[in-house]
Amino acid sequence: MLSWLKGKISNLLVSYLTTPVKKYESFSVSSSNSLYASLKPGDVLLVEGDQRFSVAVKYLTQSTWSHAAMYVGDLPDKHDKNKKLAMLIDADLKNGVRLVHLSHYEGFNTRICRPVGLKDEDLKNVVNFMLESIGLGYDLKNVIDLARYLIPTPPVPVRFRRSMLTFGSGDPTRVICSTRIAQAFQSVRYPILPKKCETDECRNWFQKIFQIRHHSLFAPRDYDLSPYFEIIKPTIEKGFDYKNLVWSDDKSLPFNREKTLASH
Repeated sequence: MLSWLKGKISNLLVSYLTTPVKKYESFSVSSSNSLYASLKPGDVLLVEGDQRFSVAVKYLTQSTWSHAAMYVGDLPDKHDKNKKLAMLIDADLKNGVRLVHLSHYEGFNTRICRPVGLKDEDLKNVVNFMLESIGLGYDLKNVIDLARYLIPTPPVPVRFRRSMLTFGSGDPTRVICSTRIAQAFQSVRYPILPKKCETDECRNWFQKIFQIRHHSLFAPRDYDLSPYFEIIKPTIEKGFDYKNLVWSDDKSLPFNREKTLASH
């Protein structure tokens, strides 16, 4: 009975948190085709979501980005094996870790973060780590933790907000989006935001020694902040020339010429 009630409450909470907010403003939208031309397997796609859950994540991390997914390249369509689709792996509140088509994030603000200098074998292992994660459930304990700070949004000091994201259930079969990606990179010892070793033994060494930060401490914005990930912008990648932009106040535009003539 208690288990049934807990499941019912969790489902209601998930339904509430995944409801889109009424106002969502797009400011950095790239089309699926534009993203596809720029993405490479192993890239992390950051997304500014439009759900209530996204509002909580953005508030607690003081960031634009509320969600992270990993691009894994072209995979066979389950309905047509002769057809390949550009796919991402993400962790969804309702469906857990899953494959989604790149078009799933059409119309959202996004950013591409690319690991720099990752060896081919390590890249393959990172992608395989994510592929093997498909089917894992989302950490609903983490969702409940987040919900406590969502309604109403509390005046929590900045230094305490990140720790609110790290409660979780501790169950290895349950994940959240940014932490599973962090585990994938940590599996090949690729840094995101490592801690500097502060022990006396470390201080005696001349070179810097890094410690692995626990995966539960990572949020989507960390891939943006990391000095080891390159920011890829599709508009620049395809060749941007500001001289090709058309501005609304251009007098040479037909509708502006008509207004000019009418005023005289």
